[in-house]
Amino acid sequence: MKKIMLIAIGLLVPVSAFAGDADGVWRTESDKKGGYLYVKIEPCASNKALTCGMISEAFNASGKDPAYPNLGKPIVMGMEAEASGGYSGGTIWDPESNKTYKSKMTINGNTMTIKGCIGPICSGQKWTKIK
Repeated sequence: MKKIMLIAIGLLVPVSAFAGDADGVWRTESDKKGGYLYVKIEPCASNKALTCGMISEAFNASGKDPAYPNLGKPIVMGMEAEASGGYSGGTIWDPESNKTYKSKMTINGNTMTIKGCIGPICSGQKWTKIK
């Protein structure tokens, strides 16, 4: 009976209730040259039910890089929260290749695994929450 009640309660909780987990600023993995980005994740401006992210700061091996050409550009677009706590249905833009991929995200504490996919083949990074 307890299990049935938990399932019933779970069905009543809207999926958007899980969306807050991704909100905040995340540090990407470093690239081969030691550079990395800060990505601000929040509800999309055009649809608050979806989650988006933009490049808020960039760093190279020497430190902050205010001349980074992609500052302010969207990098995560249109992610939809899932009842499982993950996100899918959106896309991620790779600034290095200038290509956009279908994407999915999962969060475990202060670590987000974000993947870009072409069909069933996915590649990703682990981002760390900083704020």
